[in-house]
Amino acid sequence: MSNSYKLSVNNSVTFDATESSLQNLDAVSTGKNTFHVLKNHIPYKAEIVSADFLAKKYTVKVNNNTYEVAIENDLDLLIKSMGIERGKTKVVNAIKAPMPGLILEINVEVGQTVKENDLLLILEAMKMENAFVSPRDGVIKSISVEKGNAVDKGQLLIEFE
Repeated sequence: MSNSYKLSVNNSVTFDATESSLQNLDAVSTGKNTFHVLKNHIPYKAEIVSADFLAKKYTVKVNNNTYEVAIENDLDLLIKSMGIERGKTKVVNAIKAPMPGLILEINVEVGQTVKENDLLLILEAMKMENAFVSPRDGVIKSISVEKGNAVDKGQLLIEFE
């Protein structure tokens, strides 16, 4: 069975290719990252300008036109269809109380810009102080609690823009 690939060019045009069709490509290396390609009796000068092998993204120049090419194999397509994408993370837009407790300290204000790992607030729960730090860079949209408030599990504490 031949491996198949989906090539996306400039995030607008996609092509399907198989391992056997790529092996039959009439291309000759003319130097490091440069190739002479013949397709339908028309010659092309191709160059790999940059390559991100792990992300499977390449910048290719063909006859002095530059293209961004992304390559996905069958496994990549299966993972994507399952809703899982490599390198993508869920953006946290709110901080909720993981347990009931008492707000001891709030270190931010609405509209304040925070960096990842900045201290946001301290929640006392089960005789322990739990420090909540920012999970990402952002701006504080709202603060739903005040110092001294008792909170329930799952209650909204801080929301990001």
